[in-house]
Amino acid sequence: MRVLVTGGAGFIGSHTVAALLARGDEVVCVDNFDDLYCDPALKWRRIEPFRRHPAWRLCQADIRNAEPLEGIFSEEKIDKVIHMAALAGVRNSLKYPQLYEEVNIKGTLNMLEAARRHGVTSLLFASSSSVYGDRSTPPFREDEAADWPISPYAASKRAAELLCYTYHHLYGMPITCLRFFTVYGPWGRPDMALYLFTAAIFDGREVRMFGDGSSRRDYTFIDDTVTGVLAALEADLDFEIINLGNCRTVMLRDFIALIERACGRKAVIRQLPMQPGDVPLTCADVTKAQRLLGYDPRTPIEEGVRIFVDWYRQEMIA
Repeated sequence: MRVLVTGGAGFIGSHTVAALLARGDEVVCVDNFDDLYCDPALKWRRIEPFRRHPAWRLCQADIRNAEPLEGIFSEEKIDKVIHMAALAGVRNSLKYPQLYEEVNIKGTLNMLEAARRHGVTSLLFASSSSVYGDRSTPPFREDEAADWPISPYAASKRAAELLCYTYHHLYGMPITCLRFFTVYGPWGRPDMALYLFTAAIFDGREVRMFGDGSSRRDYTFIDDTVTGVLAALEADLDFEIINLGNCRTVMLRDFIALIERACGRKAVIRQLPMQPGDVPLTCADVTKAQRLLGYDPRTPIEEGVRIFVDWYRQEMIA
């Protein structure tokens, strides 16, 4: 099978590419190597293991531009699409709302159009738990309304989900929207809490804790997320929205304590006010993922944090 992965040099994208290649698929990786929240050098390091793989091809392109995408689809004869390219993160979306609209909404529309014109058999869209906003009752279920996003990032992901449904409705395109819940692990984004806190602890800098430490997140290890992505790719569902979380929330202050333990060092914590756009809680109901995908997240947070810190020591500390 020939799979196009947009954002294939990103965190979740690069792990997905590795899993696809390991099982024998051909992969076309699309990425523009932007530098908004990640040094492009980190992206190049993520894809280094694939560079000489005979079943992998890199296409540098920006999903905001339809013309290069048309060329890629025409040349590559894509069977399925995993659309992960996006601008991520709540706080940057407050700074650059127009840019988030261009990439996350217009870019998704360009991908849907290209996939429709070239008859791909299915498309997976990487959405986010952010779409639930701060009005949802935990655990968050896919059938509850997601009509109150509280950041431009969340709104852009929800808008893209609606476009996905529209294309399914109009053209019968099989599409699955996967709502990811705080994915973490090796090669993770440097702007995310685990990376920021680990780097600060090793460098002897302050850990900036927003709020009183009582906010809770459903942290999901990267391997569990990718297992769910591949299961969704194989399921060939008609149209579905599916949570991929870990079903266990962790309080922020406890999360920091886990990182301290894995690093073998104490954090110097500086408490700051909660940031606009942040939600106090994320918590996935994964009953639907279990039923449709056989999804079964197995990595305890203690193990996942240790794996990340060990990776950070090896790869990021000179």
